[in-house]
Amino acid sequence: MIDEAPILTVARSFERPPAELVEQLSGMLTSQIVDAMGGSGALDWRIKPIVPGQDRFCGVARTSDCGPCDNLALMASIADCRPGDVLVTATAGYEKAAVTGDLTLGMAHNQGVVGFVTDGMVRDLEGIRDVGLPCFARGLVPNSPARSGPGTVDLPIVLGDVVVRSGDVIVGDPDGVVIVPRERLAQVVEALAQVRAAEAETLQKVQGGLTVFPFMAELLASGRVRRV
Repeated sequence: MIDEAPILTVARSFERPPAELVEQLSGMLTSQIVDAMGGSGALDWRIKPIVPGQDRFCGVARTSDCGPCDNLALMASIADCRPGDVLVTATAGYEKAAVTGDLTLGMAHNQGVVGFVTDGMVRDLEGIRDVGLPCFARGLVPNSPARSGPGTVDLPIVLGDVVVRSGDVIVGDPDGVVIVPRERLAQVVEALAQVRAAEAETLQKVQGGLTVFPFMAELLASGRVRRV
């Protein structure tokens, strides 16, 4: 019978990343993490912090796919979260209704969730500010969603043009949000140290008066530039 079809599909389990590696990304800039991954990994630029000052988080992604104008899967995802998790909720970019508000995010905060990210909309700005949970979304709209499903929990989703899986590491700051695939985490942590060292060296030179990158000065002085 069609009315007996399951309204939620929930993954039985997923592999979590080593906590010590997740911790090494805490406080790191999203731009530096992207550089450590070769220049990509950030979500669509329209997914930004809703509350200024509540705009930094780092944790383990917990995915839910609610689809347009629904949040049943998000509710189910919250129920199974652990401290340090980040809720990542796909809505297919739906803009006519919010996928969550302050009460739902308050429950997530009580579960130890450290961030919320969606490609959709949220509501209750003043309440979200009071909850204190970093919330990244496309924007605000007062309309409310249904809670009827169908939806998925802890299965791979596409959000902001990036594939996200439960167990990936997700980091947010005022620039936006970046996803670090779990299997690349150790490699990215290692590369990040090199990126930060190189940036620190260049910053010192800029503060000392550097005006042109050495590679650009060399290129301009070479025969590879045609002047017309």
